[in-house]
Amino acid sequence: MSANTSPHSNGQSPQWDSSEEKEKDKKDGPLDEEQGTGVSRRRASIAEGQFKHSKLGWKRLTVCLIVEAIALGSLSMPSAFASLGMVAGVILTVSIGLIAIYTSWLVGQVRLKHPHVQHYADAVGLMWGRFGYELTSVMFVLFLVLITGSHVLTGTIAWVRIIDETSKCALIWGFISAILLYLLALPPTFHEFAILGYIDFASIIVAILVTMVATGVAASRSTGGVSAVAWSAGPPADISFSKAFIATTNIVFAYSFAVCQYSFMSEMHTPPDYVKSIWALGIMEIFIYTLTGAIIYSFVGTDVDSPAILSAPTLVSRVAFGLALPVVFISGSINTTVVGKYIMGRVFPKSEIRYVNTKKGWMVWLALIAGLTLIAWVIAEAIPFFNDLLGIISSLFSSGFTFYFPALFWFYILKEGKWNATRKNIALSMVNALVLCIGLIVLVCGTYASIKDILDKYAKGSVGGSFTCSSSSYEGSG
Repeated sequence: MSANTSPHSNGQSPQWDSSEEKEKDKKDGPLDEEQGTGVSRRRASIAEGQFKHSKLGWKRLTVCLIVEAIALGSLSMPSAFASLGMVAGVILTVSIGLIAIYTSWLVGQVRLKHPHVQHYADAVGLMWGRFGYELTSVMFVLFLVLITGSHVLTGTIAWVRIIDETSKCALIWGFISAILLYLLALPPTFHEFAILGYIDFASIIVAILVTMVATGVAASRSTGGVSAVAWSAGPPADISFSKAFIATTNIVFAYSFAVCQYSFMSEMHTPPDYVKSIWALGIMEIFIYTLTGAIIYSFVGTDVDSPAILSAPTLVSRVAFGLALPVVFISGSINTTVVGKYIMGRVFPKSEIRYVNTKKGWMVWLALIAGLTLIAWVIAEAIPFFNDLLGIISSLFSSGFTFYFPALFWFYILKEGKWNATRKNIALSMVNALVLCIGLIVLVCGTYASIKDILDKYAKGSVGGSFTCSSSSYEGSG
């Protein structure tokens, strides 16, 4: 389908167009000195903002993608292996990772072919026009706000375990988590935000290593040693369909970095370099997720918790959660930043306000980020369960952003000629048809499995209430 169906059908970036201002000036007639100074100042502010928002290189893009991707996914991986078995866990982790690299490549190719694409909704608008743009906008905002909410929940779990005083109301820890997520989401450019990414990455790696060592030592000291740990190559005999598919959606969620890729690429000074970033990230994710899932599962066995830090001995778990606090809040806050930038660009497409480099721009930005964080906090307190929240998010949104939308991009936007025109087209058509089917299966089966599991837990009374003060309900959230 032609790019002219996009909401920005003129093929230009939805930014300030100085030519329109010049035409407006001509129609309005001569400006007095004060008016002329105001227009010049405004143009200078916009030019400064455009420059400020186009400084991202491929290395910092990689860091931003790491912040977006490597957090909750790594902490839920061992429990996914416990549900699927070691063999299926490793195969799915590696294969889904490779597919995610490919679909991320497709996402970037759309941006290179249509430079006006700023966010994911713009790309879907190329295929389905205004309806596709609006539908994906809702999905995009809801998805990222829900992820921020899940980080509020993880923050609450972390504080409860670190402080280890169940008498304190858990809502306090949720509120503190929300404040930290708000403050860390305030940098308005990804070039600036990437600085936090180095702390984020170091945090999760150290936390994972501490958990691995602690669970390994605990396993070696247990009766029978490591060889007696109850793990299996295949899935447990009593595993249900819903449990197995929730584990699969958790792996899918771990690779859901493509959703923010357009937003990050919109600030790149050399967009074609994105390929370096997705390969660096993809290989890193496959390596970290596979080792984290396999090693901790082999040390803890089928009773491994999610997040995996909960499986370490109490004292070490408290230390590991303390080390993981930066990744919990930095990785969560970048989602709020992305949504905020999308809303600013949409509401103020040709105003200097969108660049957050004026007093008014900063006032709007501070209020917007506060509102988004408040919504995320409400979601976190209303849905106090970890794996099922990840399952719902993955099924409803990651299935599209990671799988079926990129596959459709190839058929609608990137494919040259008919699907069977060349051997290359035939091969890629088959690959992308498979990716499309995977996305639809995750959407339907994953959503069903997650909802069924939630209903089963409520029926058993194993889910805490919404907005609960009980810290004990967070001690084993998973």
